[in-house]
Amino acid sequence: MTLRLPKAELPAELKESMTDQLGAVPENVEVLWHSPRVARDNLEFGARVGAWDGLGPGLKSFAHMAVASQVGCSWCLDVGYFQARNANLDLAKASQVPCWRQAEVFTPLERDVMDYAEAMTNTPPTVTDAQYAALLERLGTEAMVELTAFIAYVNLATRANVANGVTSQGFSDACEIPLAQRPATTPAGSPA
Repeated sequence: MTLRLPKAELPAELKESMTDQLGAVPENVEVLWHSPRVARDNLEFGARVGAWDGLGPGLKSFAHMAVASQVGCSWCLDVGYFQARNANLDLAKASQVPCWRQAEVFTPLERDVMDYAEAMTNTPPTVTDAQYAALLERLGTEAMVELTAFIAYVNLATRANVANGVTSQGFSDACEIPLAQRPATTPAGSPA
């Protein structure tokens, strides 16, 4: 896949800041910069979502990567895995998110969070009352609200990237453990 819009020129200070944070300018920002207001608002909202702290960073990371894998956003998987490394999360686990149903490294709660992320991502969503209630009981109200809003935001970001033709930039190449591939034979939302 190639970018469906050419990259727009970012202001020098934004380019520098992005390069300092990630080592490169994210192509999704360069594409969105054709509408600076949309790009700025997206960056601001993304930063606010990232600062929510009612849910552990591992659960958020795994939910993000589960959505990205299901939607097919290689950019989000790439940067999500890179961010997991930078947050000192368990890379043996994070690397297995694309094939989490087959991997044996996840706790029951982590598996349920990724299952919920995929259920929310299905079109139409397939979240059940029992699934929601089980997570609510273990996470509590604040974390459940945060998880649900976080997954909704990640769906916005991943789907925009895929629609704009944004793909992996190689951020995760710095990770010691390769990122697993999603099994081609297991449809999203179905057990392995």
